[in-house]
This record gives sequence, structure tokens and C-alpha cells, in this order.
Amino acid sequence: MHTLAGQPRLAHGFSTVAMGSMGLGPALDPLPVLESRRRFAAELGLDPASITPVGAVHGADLARVDVARQLVAEVDGLVTDTPGIALFATFADCYPLLAYDPVNQAVGLAHAGWRGTASGIAEKLVATMEANFDSDPGALLIGIGPGICGSCYEVGSEFADRFPDAVLAWREGRRLVLDLAEANRLQFLAAGVRADHIEVEGSCTLESENFFSHRGQPDGTRFAALVALR
Repeated sequence: MHTLAGQPRLAHGFSTVAMGSMGLGPALDPLPVLESRRRFAAELGLDPASITPVGAVHGADLARVDVARQLVAEVDGLVTDTPGIALFATFADCYPLLAYDPVNQAVGLAHAGWRGTASGIAEKLVATMEANFDSDPGALLIGIGPGICGSCYEVGSEFADRFPDAVLAWREGRRLVLDLAEANRLQFLAAGVRADHIEVEGSCTLESENFFSHRGQPDGTRFAALVALR
């Protein structure tokens, strides 16, 4: 992502279908998945042993990590200011949220599904960076990765009570769709992040052949987001 790519102390990326599934689902052989994860980290110049996965339980809790761990369960986001720790999460329509503090040299990664977004995970990511690293929201650089787009993400009518009108639309008079990327962007703005410091990658996982989509292929395959300090 252009907003983050020019930062020499930052490593980040999104895996693609060509790199294989990054999800350790019960129906998948773990050995190829672990090898795909190792290759992904190595391509970004990171030690595969440093991969520290987010539990991704579709909530809005975040945790700080100071050493690499095999899994941080029961959270949907991680932050660190320790170089070399590869914050890692998997996705298949939900959105990766990346945060970088170039002043205090800290990073964050969150998994934003509809539940996490409804619970304010983007704002909580900013607040966690503030609390742990004294980050200034106005200095943070934010990336919103690939996810199912606001034209494809059809939801039930009950979502009208969970999200603001600005991120909802009726299609053909009867289909309600939700723009999760915009919902999270608005949360970042409300948390004090500058508009020109937020970049939305823009790929729709359901429409693109480059990313796995649960709605397109509900087989447990996942792409990954990774972010680390060098």
C-alpha cells in the first residue's frame, strides 16, 4: 500500500491465492499452510519463527505483544513496538486493518469483520496504540486491506440498527448491503486519524481472483495480512 510502502522500518503485505491458503482450518492439511506462512514471511525479509497470529474470534479485543508467540487467542488485534515480531492474521472477506506509528515506531494489526466493526475495532486499535505507545492519532498511518466490497456484502435488514446509514445501501429496493471498509474508515476519522493518512487497498475478495473469499468459496481457505517493524 502506498501510504505504508515508503516507510523503511516497516514490513507489511497481503498474501494472494497464488501463495496458497494461510488458514489453519480443521478441513485443511496444516503442513502446506505452515509452509505457505513461512514463505510469506521470508519474502518480506522476516524470520518465519517470528509469526505471531491473531486468534480472530470476531470480536474487538486487542493485545500487546513484546515477544513472538505461536498464537494470541481470544483477540482480534495485536500491537507491538518490538522489531522483528510479525503480527499475522488470516481473512476471507473480513478486513485487515494496519496501523503504523512512524514517530514512536509501533505497529498494529486488526481483524475487522462485521461484529468487530460494529464494536468499534478501528477506534479501539487507535486507542490501544495511544495507551501503549503514546501514539498521536494524527500521526498514525493506516491501511485498510482487501475485503468484501460494499456492493457485494449483502446483509440482513437487522443490520440497519447496527450501522450508520452512511455505510448501508439498498440494492434493487430489497437487498441491503454494507460497506465495511467505509465503516472502519469513518471510525479511524472519528478517532483522530487524518483522512490523508488512511489508504483503502480496494480489492473486493468476492470479485477478485487474487484473494480467498468465504462467500465465494466457503472451504476454510484464507489469505493473510502481516505487519512488522524492521
